[in-house]
Amino acid sequence: MSIFILIHVIIALASVAIASFTFFKPSIKKLVASYGFILATVASGTYLIVASSGSILRSCLTGLFYVTVVSIITIATHVRVRQLAKEEI
Repeated sequence: MSIFILIHVIIALASVAIASFTFFKPSIKKLVASYGFILATVASGTYLIVASSGSILRSCLTGLFYVTVVSIITIATHVRVRQLAKEEI
């Protein structure tokens, strides 16, 4: 089980890093990769909650915080990509 937790944490940290990097160097491909990492983090977190008998409340609060932060970064990146696309036209 501890290896799954480690994988989940690595995916989540990579997700935050990629979302942040994508904000500063926006592109559609990076945005799609960011969405993939968000999905992978939520999926692995869901698996960990189902497979373990840990505190669901604490896990859900941590997951909610993660999703909020990464969603804000991703939405801001979406706005930047649209602005850059308008400038190119």
